[in-house]
Amino acid sequence: MINVYLQLMLLNISYNDKEVKRKIEKTVGKPFSLQKRWKLGGIGSPKLLIDSCSLDISNLLILDKNIDQCNIELRPKGIIVRFRSLLETYGLIIPYYKLKIYKGRAKIYSIYMDNYFIKVIYDNDSVREFFKKILDQKILNIPSSFEDI
Repeated sequence: MINVYLQLMLLNISYNDKEVKRKIEKTVGKPFSLQKRWKLGGIGSPKLLIDSCSLDISNLLILDKNIDQCNIELRPKGIIVRFRSLLETYGLIIPYYKLKIYKGRAKIYSIYMDNYFIKVIYDNDSVREFFKKILDQKILNIPSSFEDI
């Protein structure tokens, strides 16, 4: 059962599949409304270069010779880390209660969820501000009790 759950968090989101969309919306919520996007100052990160990642993600990224990069989308109950491999788009679906972000070496942020991780390199202040926005949203969405999870 645990293995099935982990596989559901790393999804191929290239196609308009209603079942995949339902799983994503159940885990991290529907996309923000246009009004909320403006209020937040945007919900998407700039392109981030991937420094290193967990084995499952690495196995997808090594299939092509493109530069390994990703971007992050904010959702009401979590984030989606998107990356491409072999003309397919994959998403790591992370609810806020499982999200861990660490500031490691200079100019590297680490995003963790269970067995998955992605370490990204940033080169400007807008990325640092975006990660602050993620952490602010995480604080706003902390469950008040264990039963809320």
